Amino acid sequence: MNKICVFAGSNVGNSPEYEVAATQLGELMAANGIELVYGGSKIGLMGRVADAVLANGGRVTGVMPRGLFNGEMAHTGLTAFHEVGNMHERKALMSDLSDGYIALPGGLGTFEELFEVASWAQLGIHKKPVGILNVKGFYQPITDMLNQAVAAGFMRDTNLELMLFEESPAVLLDKMAAYSPPEQVNKWAELPK
Repeated sequence: MNKICVFAGSNVGNSPEYEVAATQLGELMAANGIELVYGGSKIGLMGRVADAVLANGGRVTGVMPRGLFNGEMAHTGLTAFHEVGNMHERKALMSDLSDGYIALPGGLGTFEELFEVASWAQLGIHKKPVGILNVKGFYQPITDMLNQAVAAGFMRDTNLELMLFEESPAVLLDKMAAYSPPEQVNKWAELPK
């Protein structure tokens, strides 16, 4: 993997472990020659991971819709910065530029981005790894919800393999490098009752 798209909160959260994980991920990406593709902000966990990649000699590409420049505070020290017209263009370009995805802790925007790329994987639109950095068990409720969707007959258990949950940035990057997508059955066939 040469480029990873990272989804992350525009806040740092209320625990120092979130910032530590974002910084560690950025350092590891730079050390492994992996370029960061992200939303282009200088604030929150988004800014922390970008700063860590840059501080360690790595490359960072930001993608931001013009209308968010003030609110998200565009990072001015990036290797490359793309201005796009809207959020749909942002996500499409970030995906096109990336070989995989990682979700750090975040809020609604992070969840939306994560579920979109996971859904695309389920549909066979891409075969890229989708990593989830489960800092302090942040994503445990989503793991529980996905398992509930399988138990309730709304999702195949093979879809659980489309996302890699890990607490360690180093282990997550290793798993993503070794990722092979699960063999998917027809999404449109109804599950047995």
